[in-house]
Amino acid sequence: MANIKSAKKRILVTRTKTIRNKAIKTRVKSTVKHVFAAIEAKDKALAQDKLKVAISEINKAATKGIFHKNTAARKISRLTKRVNSIA
Repeated sequence: MANIKSAKKRILVTRTKTIRNKAIKTRVKSTVKHVFAAIEAKDKALAQDKLKVAISEINKAATKGIFHKNTAARKISRLTKRVNSIA
């Protein structure tokens, strides 16, 4: 356990940031799952709507530093490819 005041503060700050990061990552995962569900159903219109929401969430996560910008770009690219592949 930390004895120094600044170390105690770092523990609290880290805990707060961890909770925030988990919430954002969970939201991204959920929106991506919605896109995959629409792809499985072969519903292109729904998939495109869900893709817009997912792209927005991924970009927000990248802006806040949860994902590296290249990771966000890769995720968006792969999702877009999947949606575009629906016949």
